[in-house]
Amino acid sequence: MNIAFAIERIKAHIKQYITECKNEQVTQLCTHLSYGKMLRSKLLLAISGMSEEALRVCAFIEMIQSASLLHDDVIDEAMTRRGKDSINATFGNKNAIMLGDVLYSKAFYELSTLDVRLAQSVSAAVVRLSVGEIEDVSLSQSFHTHKERYIRMCADKTAALIVAAAECGAILKGLNKHIYRIYGENLGIAFQIVDDVLDITQDASTLGKPAMSDFKEGKTTLPYMYLYECLDANEQAQLLSYFGISLNAEQAMWIRLQMQKHNIITRSINEAKMYANKAREAIQNEGNDKLQAILAQMIERTF
Repeated sequence: MNIAFAIERIKAHIKQYITECKNEQVTQLCTHLSYGKMLRSKLLLAISGMSEEALRVCAFIEMIQSASLLHDDVIDEAMTRRGKDSINATFGNKNAIMLGDVLYSKAFYELSTLDVRLAQSVSAAVVRLSVGEIEDVSLSQSFHTHKERYIRMCADKTAALIVAAAECGAILKGLNKHIYRIYGENLGIAFQIVDDVLDITQDASTLGKPAMSDFKEGKTTLPYMYLYECLDANEQAQLLSYFGISLNAEQAMWIRLQMQKHNIITRSINEAKMYANKAREAIQNEGNDKLQAILAQMIERTF
């Protein structure tokens, strides 16, 4: 079973679980979901190998990931998701929130029928994810330079479910789950830093959402922290004046030029590579080339 076929089987499982909810509106809303790169499923399968149980766990994790993004888009008031109108933009916040709740609930119910270790791993990850969301909202109240809080938020909000995918893969394969947790944690942090860089360097058509939307939404990501440290007092004031607003072309260009002048993008990517190297070191004796490839693809991606 190749990975492309496996991804289609995972989507088929998700469709089946949604159909079992026996609600036409839920079924219709779910046709508007987009599953993206499905990194967590690819990671789990790269560790566990292909099996029906592994595919089912992947389906539950993808349902939970979709639920978290539905809630995220409501919180961020995002109008697009992966190049299409977001569900909250099309069907309203209430439907987006409740659909997320349906996906969470159904995934947890199905998880309860499997090995308790799998259910505990994913459940613990969702607790961390939710805490990370709260921390993200808190940090978004004003511009900040709290790098440690930012990294912790990335670990909870983004890495936690990646950790669960890696851990579940190890459990299914009978491997040392602690090694794979370390791999997943560092992969997840690196993944989020790269995402934050791409928000600045790529255009809207590539991102599937408006460029530099993080800053508009009040999110102080690592590149902006590094940039602030390099600016003089007047330039810092100018940067702060752009925080949380819709940037015009001139304002966006000023930020990009300052990033270029102070080598901020390279510095941020190097930070992501540092976490990627930690992930690589964790599994260096596991003999899994697929995990090495996932790291490389994640760092080198352009969307």
